[in-house]
Amino acid sequence: MTTKELQEYWRNVNSHRKRVKVLFEIPSTRIVEEVCSRYVMYQVIIIKSGSFDGNKALIERRYSDFEKLHRTLLRDFKEEMEELVFPKKRVTGNFTEEMINERKLALQDYLGALYSIKWIRRSRTFIDFFTNPDLEDAYSCLRGGQYTKALDMFLNMLNLQEKLCQHCPLLTVPSLCAIVVCHRDLQNLANAFDVGERALFLLHNQYGHKYYFPLLDAMIGLAYQLGKDFVLLQEKLEEGESRIISHRVVTLKELAVQEYTH
Repeated sequence: MTTKELQEYWRNVNSHRKRVKVLFEIPSTRIVEEVCSRYVMYQVIIIKSGSFDGNKALIERRYSDFEKLHRTLLRDFKEEMEELVFPKKRVTGNFTEEMINERKLALQDYLGALYSIKWIRRSRTFIDFFTNPDLEDAYSCLRGGQYTKALDMFLNMLNLQEKLCQHCPLLTVPSLCAIVVCHRDLQNLANAFDVGERALFLLHNQYGHKYYFPLLDAMIGLAYQLGKDFVLLQEKLEEGESRIISHRVVTLKELAVQEYTH
């Protein structure tokens, strides 16, 4: 992507940010049988409304995950949620087709109601519910050298984060950088560079951001390998270093594999 193309990309994102709404659909479920437990997994699809969304994000959560989300949100948003009804668990009949379908629709409506409340949809609790479990798995694959599998997972999560984090695009930077690492290690250098440019655009003059210097350094290396002009990138690196007295020297990959380790 050229600088002009990047600017146009983010201009389009920003111009639609206020109008884009998100819908939650639960099209299917599956019953999981384990040695000591039995539960229902709900497939949740997150899409943008108002236009065709060819990049639907997909996650799976069980009823207890939704229940935990509800309890956690109630601690911070009790007043905002006083009229929201969370589908209760029954003593019996939880695995009948009728009950599963009824709860599926109720959970779908519940997520939509939560999203309609501004402070809830912007809260880390709400966003983390959709992203954390899958990001933990993606980073685990990255640390294990399973770059193809990790890449697919990060792309799904980035798609989801771009829908849920419209109020703060910087939240997508770690995922973008992880994608750069995956592409680079899979020798998809051109793709790595394109994604890196998107991340750099978000990090413009964010000298204190932990990904700023590692990403710039990685982009200089990619530009060199691709035969691209890296003078501007080098100047950005030197300008940033002149503004920050000292910064920890760490590679982009080292930084990425440290995510979700605590």
